[in-house]
Amino acid sequence: MKAENKTVPTNNSVSKFIDAIPDEGRKQDCRVLLEMMESMTGEGGVMWGDAIVGFGLYHYVYATGREGDMPKVGFSPAEGRFFSSETGSNALSFLWIRKLC
Repeated sequence: MKAENKTVPTNNSVSKFIDAIPDEGRKQDCRVLLEMMESMTGEGGVMWGDAIVGFGLYHYVYATGREGDMPKVGFSPAEGRFFSSETGSNALSFLWIRKLC
């Protein structure tokens, strides 16, 4: 039985998600990060699951045959992290940001 990814793109509003963040400083940081990532990627933000704002699409295939999709770059204010995939590679690199989102 093929395992399905739990985190997939949704039709939920990125703006409503950010507006619902209770901490005003974090909310403002996320607005700046949203604008910056949209400008850098040329892609609009898309909600992935309940708490990830992603930009672009990266399709991966592991040597085991498992494959799936994830955003090329994204952030999650709930987790306080920023992550990016390395295009052309199955490896993921994670960059943690402690104060921004």
